[in-house]
Amino acid sequence: MALRFGSRPVLVITSPSAAEECFTKNDIVLANRPLLLSGKYLDYNHSTVGAAPYGDLWRDLRRIMTLELFSTARLKSFMGVRDDEVRSLIKTLYEESFQDFTKVQMRSRIQGLSFNIIMKMAANKRFYGSGVEDSEEADKFKEVIRDVFEINGATNPGDFIPFLRWIDYGGFEKKLLKLQKKCDSFSQNLIEEIRTKRCDSSREKEKDTTFIDSMLSLQEQEPAYYTDDIIKGNILILLQAGTDTSAGTIEWAMALLLNHPDVLDRARKEIDSNIGQERLVQETDLANLPYIQCIINETLRLFPAGPLLVPHEPSQDCTIGGFHVARGTMVLVNAWAIHRNPMIWDDPLCFKPERFENMGNEGYRFIPFGMGRRQCPGSGLANRVMGLALASLIQCFEWKRVGEELVDLSEGEGLTIPKEEPLEAMCRARPKMDHLIKDL
Repeated sequence: MALRFGSRPVLVITSPSAAEECFTKNDIVLANRPLLLSGKYLDYNHSTVGAAPYGDLWRDLRRIMTLELFSTARLKSFMGVRDDEVRSLIKTLYEESFQDFTKVQMRSRIQGLSFNIIMKMAANKRFYGSGVEDSEEADKFKEVIRDVFEINGATNPGDFIPFLRWIDYGGFEKKLLKLQKKCDSFSQNLIEEIRTKRCDSSREKEKDTTFIDSMLSLQEQEPAYYTDDIIKGNILILLQAGTDTSAGTIEWAMALLLNHPDVLDRARKEIDSNIGQERLVQETDLANLPYIQCIINETLRLFPAGPLLVPHEPSQDCTIGGFHVARGTMVLVNAWAIHRNPMIWDDPLCFKPERFENMGNEGYRFIPFGMGRRQCPGSGLANRVMGLALASLIQCFEWKRVGEELVDLSEGEGLTIPKEEPLEAMCRARPKMDHLIKDL
């Protein structure tokens, strides 16, 4: 679908065949990102792994992000972090629901889980729940995150009509500048705190344990290349890409399960038969819980974390689906439309996790994390967090809707299509699991 947003030509991809052509034949050509105003301020002049133009800087950042956060070895080393945060969530819910069904608000709890996991990996800090060391710093963090997600969900007309940028139509650039100063101050404080610890002569030298540690080690070797701005920008992109997406998917999955108690029962039976009731589910168990992964996949199909994949921009003229696409065109892949296409999915609007059973590579009809060179490098982490959290919630608690009516599945506004109304559910700790949960 060819459109024009102001002076900018836009191509919207809504078919798997066109998506495949984008990420195979044209993968290198489409590896660039449009230079949007938000990238100037929040991505430190387009110098993050998400916004950097295709080239040496992007390749280096991608390699570092993969090695220091998302490689199999690093994911394994952070397994204890994920386990601790999920168990903290379970403990909090248990304290409220060990006697009888209690109404609980899920969104803030799940978001806290996701943010704590990412911040522990990035800076060995947690800002939600019990055990928060610096409440003032935690409040600043929450304010920054709220403002970043709010402005990221807004469209800047100046990105499409250049003269509106000159006059700062709607004060968008002024808002970005104000937010950038907030983000910069918060991120710089994180860096300085870890830098100070590294310089402490009484501190034993140890292997880099956090993402910031790793980046500072690289900075010591090449200070002109790995600047503080590069580090700060990638802290922010990590928080944006690694938190709201996982949290939103878990919330959608729970909403869908409440509306389909038969699916919830089947998932619980799978957990009980494979894990039993003498220990809590662990991340290493997920390989033996294929139906849990089917539920996650079906949730991502219906409500992909990014309904429109991050925009691409061809570095030279190319051809997609037989159509000429000029250099500088914004290319948007509509994953939401592809995932609900009745030509390639049976009953596309129905929640049927079993459709993913015994299915191999879904190719370009299932692309929740994108495809090609610029696909999300954190899909492995996201699947681990979502799988462990969902399996633990199902194993440890009984769930039902607040009333007789089905949970409203209306979509809200934003880049990650959040559930319009935060999920509320009735929760009660399973008596069979009481002996395990009460001692967490």
